[in-house]
Amino acid sequence: MSSRALDYESLNENVKKAQYAVRGELYLRASELQKEGKKIIFTNVGNPHALGQKPLTFPRQVVALCQAPFLLDDPNVGLLFPADAIARAKHYLSLTSGGLGAYSDSRGIPGVRKEVAEFIERRDGYPSDPELIYLTDGASKGVMQILNTIIRGSSDGILVPIPQYPLYSAAITLNGGTLVPYYLEESANWGLDVNNLRDAVREARSKGITVRAMVIINPGNPTGQCLSVTNLKELILFCVQQNLVLMADEVYQQNIYQNERPFVSARKVLLDMGPPISKALQLVSFHTVSKGYWGECGQRGGYFEMINIPPESVDEIYKVSSVSLSPNVPGQIFMGLMVNPLKPGDISYLKFKQESEGVLESLKRRARIMTDGFNSCRNIVCNFTEGAMYSFPQIRLPPKAIEAANKAGKHPDVFYCLKVLEATGISTVPGSGFGQKEGVFHLRTTILPAEEELPAIMESFKKFNDEFMEQYDDHRSYSRL
Repeated sequence: MSSRALDYESLNENVKKAQYAVRGELYLRASELQKEGKKIIFTNVGNPHALGQKPLTFPRQVVALCQAPFLLDDPNVGLLFPADAIARAKHYLSLTSGGLGAYSDSRGIPGVRKEVAEFIERRDGYPSDPELIYLTDGASKGVMQILNTIIRGSSDGILVPIPQYPLYSAAITLNGGTLVPYYLEESANWGLDVNNLRDAVREARSKGITVRAMVIINPGNPTGQCLSVTNLKELILFCVQQNLVLMADEVYQQNIYQNERPFVSARKVLLDMGPPISKALQLVSFHTVSKGYWGECGQRGGYFEMINIPPESVDEIYKVSSVSLSPNVPGQIFMGLMVNPLKPGDISYLKFKQESEGVLESLKRRARIMTDGFNSCRNIVCNFTEGAMYSFPQIRLPPKAIEAANKAGKHPDVFYCLKVLEATGISTVPGSGFGQKEGVFHLRTTILPAEEELPAIMESFKKFNDEFMEQYDDHRSYSRL
């Protein structure tokens, strides 16, 4: 019998080649152990509410009223919901064509896109055009759509930072393109050297690859670094010189844990540079409700904004968006609430301020607890998490551990992370899933476990690591930069 279209050997090869380490072997093994009754701490994905973060009250009140608009007609609604939540729910319902159950414009609700544009103008000091803002089901959908638009075939390359968030490698593979890596410098706190970019483009072109776009993740995932204005200017000039689209993944812009390098958008730096540069670079920026102090991952709210994209190209992007009819409407409402937050004097403002600042202050403390915890461990070194939600420690694996991993048919950091999981229940992601230099090994973990539980989690990890290193350490040379 000839193979059928959905038999494995007949599948699209790009689907089979795509990898997504965040939900890969470690996650599947953790799920198995959980079914067997073992307590698992899922630190493999930036999913704040799954690890105990409480939703912000005001946005949930507004969306609850939008989901059940009959509550607005109840004479007692004011006893359950504050007046500003009621007013905001009525506002968003008035922007829809039939409530949350109706399709919106394929680009998103016009009134919410206007709120996004106003947020961007407040943040950057330059006007934004709502017609060039598209609301999406999380930032990931926007990233995938733009990559799908740029990549024409296997000879098209996308510059991606290594270590990278595996959405990019997976999406590039699915679209049949080629990932062109540029390495961040761990010894310089995951800094970016433009010379590395030039070398990466030169090498790709020598292989017949046309490099068409560059990705930056700021703050970094998995590395947690924040790009300086100087760095951003260098990147922008490089992209203009090389005729590259700049894709700015800025979903962690609320997650900043130090004062030396605050978040500054690529858009602001570009427009500050003025003509001709500010007119030359094609820039697409991404944001989401999934991160920051919101953490509303399951709501799937995101947007992308385009700068210097020709109208004919925007029309093509609109056409492809129309194939999906509409981004999910509750996610759009969450986005509106995020970009148009409560203001001093609003009834619910003080509670909202207390809740949001409480989340961020706790994340700052957790970033420090985790960094210090890893750096107290034998054969581990970890840069401080300046931003985002992750630690990415380097694991200095002894040669005997590498030999044991090879005998088991595992990549060394996969072998280590599986041992961590079995011993402690902590589900991490091996650094090989994000990319790393040859012979250097890492793991990624979120900083999201509850603050009161984190010291015990780090103590459990330290105990495991000390025993692992004692078992395999023979004091020969190590894997390390």
